[in-house]
Amino acid sequence: MSITGEKKKQIAVLTGGGDAPGLNAVIRGIVFKAKKLGYDVLGIMDGWRGLLDSKHCGVLDLDQVSDIHMLGGTILHTSRTNPYKIEDGPKKVKETLKSLDCDFLIAIGGEDTLGVANKLVKDGVNAVGVPKTIDNDLSETDYTFGFNTAITRATEAIENLHTTAKSHHRTIVVEVMGRHAGWMTLEAGIAGGASVILLPEEEFDIDEICKILKNRKKKGKNYSIIAASEGAMPKKGQMELQVQEKDAFGHVRLGGIAQRLAKEIEKKTGIECRHVVLGHLQRAGNPTVFDRVLGTRLGIKAADMIDKGEFGKMVALKGTDIVAVPLEKAVGTLKTVPKQRYEEAKLFFE
Repeated sequence: MSITGEKKKQIAVLTGGGDAPGLNAVIRGIVFKAKKLGYDVLGIMDGWRGLLDSKHCGVLDLDQVSDIHMLGGTILHTSRTNPYKIEDGPKKVKETLKSLDCDFLIAIGGEDTLGVANKLVKDGVNAVGVPKTIDNDLSETDYTFGFNTAITRATEAIENLHTTAKSHHRTIVVEVMGRHAGWMTLEAGIAGGASVILLPEEEFDIDEICKILKNRKKKGKNYSIIAASEGAMPKKGQMELQVQEKDAFGHVRLGGIAQRLAKEIEKKTGIECRHVVLGHLQRAGNPTVFDRVLGTRLGIKAADMIDKGEFGKMVALKGTDIVAVPLEKAVGTLKTVPKQRYEEAKLFFE
């Protein structure tokens, strides 16, 4: 309570799931706009785990966040915690918010984090969501922050690998992040000049890949770059893939497609083949200008939505406008690469 006896207005903010460049820009946007509207912003640490353990960093002030939009990562840290997989998890979340005197919540995250937020809204929590995923696979928004930075990193890596592939007459398979949606691999592969692009949306034929590589060699192109999403899958019976453990949201921890594919290609063609896994380099480092500005705008809009009582909604980019869309629709279906977009990329498989 304030000195006047008036209840203070307080918003809890958390970042969940994988880190993405632009998270700090969102936090900064939220704090600046919330302060203007008369709210305090309480930073919850380690995603949903922070609301289970009542772990926070106190009220965020303007000085704390004034320059953080230029930095990658998240000052609030993160985790892949699912309250609905923990006994009395949702109840604990609600009790923590009450004990912290927070009537409102902004959850910044991807399909899993926002899926939890959507369930909590149905359980009576006043929450809004901000879409965060470098995979760009959330529905109801044209782009998610973090995606632009990640594809810029991936494009630079693919582009740079041309020199060593050429020098050694090699094929290099580059593994790019992307579990169920191949947006990163598609755009970085096209921009970086990949000879073949493999996406989760369409099973690949290893014999067809080998045919493309052999034809390139006949034309005097003695090197190739293959951009492969981590979730890319071969046609049934062509390659054995290792069964891997799952995370708290039931997702298999992916990785290894590039290494396995490189071995198969070398065995079938005799062409020297190497693999490179870009991994966390794609989500590391400071955000691009696009992601700094997009994150800032999303954060401002999220605070405004809290003030207007637009709970159960997610802030989204539509064209050049920042709008509110239903959380339910945003997390209902993943946004995957349309067949037409993949066909455009295949024009350059030669």
